[in-house]
Amino acid sequence: MTVREILKMGDPLLSRVADPIREFNTPALHGLIADMFDTMHAADGAGLAAPQIGVSLQLVIFGFKSNQRYPDAPQVPETVLINPVLTPLGDEQEEGFEGCLSVPGLRGSVPRYTRLRYEGYDQYGNKLLREVDGFHARVVQHEVDHLLGILYPSRIRDFSRFGYTSVMFPDLDPNSDD
Repeated sequence: MTVREILKMGDPLLSRVADPIREFNTPALHGLIADMFDTMHAADGAGLAAPQIGVSLQLVIFGFKSNQRYPDAPQVPETVLINPVLTPLGDEQEEGFEGCLSVPGLRGSVPRYTRLRYEGYDQYGNKLLREVDGFHARVVQHEVDHLLGILYPSRIRDFSRFGYTSVMFPDLDPNSDD
């Protein structure tokens, strides 16, 4: 098990647009993905983007059966998504609170499309195409933002709905970083 350090907001790598992955099914790619899952699980995250561990590649992972940081969220299938393209399915957006492993201890209300299609590839180069809604759609949008150099605080419209998790959501585990 290899848990990598998660970069924090302010690190210049988190502001870069990530490079596409050109080679699939390589030992290096499989090792990176294994490290990302180890890191995400150790941090009890809902997802993780490669730039968050210092690797500027278009690779995100996400998914969980249950998550103490989002106790009311429905299950999201464990997914590896490479070189993603997101297409909103309609104009409807919904505000929802998000946290981020690169912005520990804080949560903010962020507007996201409620339904979308995402496509890309898995680690073997197989095409991946899904239409999703709700929390699954929110998680994908949040993680793909990392590949564009965007952290969720820049998407917040009402800063009265942004603050410390321990203050805004005292019932959540006070020892967990977001």
